[in-house]
Amino acid sequence: MTDPEIPGTPLHLGRPSKLPASPEEAALDYVANPRPGALYLVRFAAPEFTSLCPVTGQPDFAHLVIDYAPNDTIVESKSLKLFLGSFRNHGGFHEDVTVGIGQRLVDEMKPRWLRIGGYWYPRGGIPIDVFWQTGPAPEGLWLPDQGVAPYRGRG
Repeated sequence: MTDPEIPGTPLHLGRPSKLPASPEEAALDYVANPRPGALYLVRFAAPEFTSLCPVTGQPDFAHLVIDYAPNDTIVESKSLKLFLGSFRNHGGFHEDVTVGIGQRLVDEMKPRWLRIGGYWYPRGGIPIDVFWQTGPAPEGLWLPDQGVAPYRGRG
């Protein structure tokens, strides 16, 4: 999304921005890929992601890792931070939140490839990890491990 008053200018980059009240209200900015045609991986990690349980209203916590291979655009990081922050008051099951974030980025940015790992901390004693990707990674794309250790509990 761009500033309607200045076409091609991101809404958030270099400007004061308030945290959106909801994910639906959040506007993600995309800018031209500075290395068009190059096959490379972009990783965003959000180790303190929060949302709300849609049943109890209690906070849920996760470590999100978003990996993508850009096509024509890249997501602007400040707008992504605001989008992810907008989930703090949003009720959603782990599966809906994780997959919904990935699908929105794919629908709007249209990357070559994207995967998201949602490593959720235990709720009711059970950690729930959610993984989604658009399909097989492009041949030749370096895919490092997402680097999040499995939950080990007390053992």
